Amino acid sequence: MESLNIALLLRFLTPISIFIVIIAIGLIVENRLKSIVQNIETRPNLGQYSFVLKSFNGIIFIWSVAGAIALILPMIDLPRSINTLVETVLIVVVLGAATILASRLAVSIIQAYSLKNESTVSLSSLFEYLTKVIIYSTGFLIIIQSIGVEITALITAFGVGSLSIGLAFQNTLSNLISGVNIILARKIRVGDYIRIRQGEEGYVVDVELRYTVVKDIYQNITVIPNSQVVNGSFKNYTLEDSSMLLPIEIGISYDSDLEKVEKITLETAKYVMENVKGGKKEYEPFMRYEKFDPFAIKFVVYLKINEYFDKLIITHEFIKNLYKNYQQEDIKIAYPISNNFLSLDNFVEEKQNRNN
Repeated sequence: MESLNIALLLRFLTPISIFIVIIAIGLIVENRLKSIVQNIETRPNLGQYSFVLKSFNGIIFIWSVAGAIALILPMIDLPRSINTLVETVLIVVVLGAATILASRLAVSIIQAYSLKNESTVSLSSLFEYLTKVIIYSTGFLIIIQSIGVEITALITAFGVGSLSIGLAFQNTLSNLISGVNIILARKIRVGDYIRIRQGEEGYVVDVELRYTVVKDIYQNITVIPNSQVVNGSFKNYTLEDSSMLLPIEIGISYDSDLEKVEKITLETAKYVMENVKGGKKEYEPFMRYEKFDPFAIKFVVYLKINEYFDKLIITHEFIKNLYKNYQQEDIKIAYPISNNFLSLDNFVEEKQNRNN
């Protein structure tokens, strides 16, 4: 009896020991990878590649558990049905972990490429979502085929179901397809400043499953359906170059010296360009007289700003400095004058009414 207990103990001790050792190795490798990632992230030249090792976080442990179970399974005398079930579960776990790893790597590669090439593709949550859907769908089909499930009928049913869903959710699919179009066409990118035909404007924060999210300069969030963006016209102020001209209209009185006005105005504009954050320092501002108004000679000064939002501070500082310089040089900014004429009889009558 004692020899039987020892034999039984040895029978289970070996697989348990193997299982514990493999799990321990998996944990050691995972901890080592975390240390390597932390070390790589501190290096400027290698930090951008740390996502490759980060993608394996948790995956190695899962594979270690699956590998340990697969290794000790033949050592344990289990019924055939249970053996088959465990093998099937192991296949699902290993391929599922591989699918998660592939999804992480794909999204991380796209993010790294997006940061490196800002002018090409900016990653949005929709792009990330579609990437995950494609990889997980492919992984799912591979898994069910690996465990012996016939996928032909499943694909047929999926096609019929997709058609029914498409008819039921036309607006949702329209926005989804429009979102894909926005990303692939690259006319609107995350970070761009846009204005659509309906009047909404702001910086593109994200392109989601159904909506494009925009934040205006007052920090208000506007949610715009993707189909509305694609099917209408829009302005993108930062598509090729984020800098832009800033025209400011001014009117001066008719008794002003136009040469002097031009000199003082351009000197002020140049000062603002060089000393206020948001202005193009190397830009040479210019002005053009445009027309004679009833009360003023109108002209436009053209400054240049780095991005759309900078127009607020540049306009603010330019007006302050220009007004101060005009006062010092005795240049008068025109304003409308209204003259009211009363006949003498009406004037006397109005004065008597006031006295009464």
